[in-house]
Amino acid sequence: MRTETLIENEVHEEKMITEDLPEMPLRPSEQIKQIEYHFRKIMLALGLDLTNDSLKNTPLRVAKMYVNETFSGLNIINEPAITLFENKYGNKEIILEKNIPLYSYCEHHFVPIIGKAHIAYIAKKKIAGLSKLNRVAQYFSKRPQVQERLTIDIATFLKEKLQTEDVAVIIEAEHLCVASRGVRDVGSSTTTGSYHGVFESERRNELIQLLHL
Repeated sequence: MRTETLIENEVHEEKMITEDLPEMPLRPSEQIKQIEYHFRKIMLALGLDLTNDSLKNTPLRVAKMYVNETFSGLNIINEPAITLFENKYGNKEIILEKNIPLYSYCEHHFVPIIGKAHIAYIAKKKIAGLSKLNRVAQYFSKRPQVQERLTIDIATFLKEKLQTEDVAVIIEAEHLCVASRGVRDVGSSTTTGSYHGVFESERRNELIQLLHL
């Protein structure tokens, strides 16, 4: 009876909140409002007691987490600015940032993808601040993803910003949609790569050697 009453109390909100996806992106505050409303409905459908002190604020907590953290990469405002420096020393060697922590969400089941990214490039006229590579990986991971596209997204973005074709991105990750449901295979991981410029051929072996140092 308690769950039915809560559902009835929310019927009037249907007039305020559309069931359909918006044609244009909503402001973050509106996104939070929409997600809170619909997540509450999911919890009620599962038979959860939203008068419970532990659960009553969960819809709002989840909504804020989705908009401000977990899926913040969907908002173009959060695109990281890339600080570039002149390549004064004419460096033509591989610049490699290894083991960048990566947390994303599988777009098929909305459960975590947890892993690490390796980003390599060969500078032309500009060199990027190293922390910016981490921020780019984080930005594209903060959205519903598949690992293959995530790998390509990072590489494509960096080729444009670094003004070089010589970019490689490798991601190793575990998928909780595999570990926590379905086949429930704990311990397996997925590796994807996106290789461009010299990393397509002559310098790929050198990159692999550096990854294993």
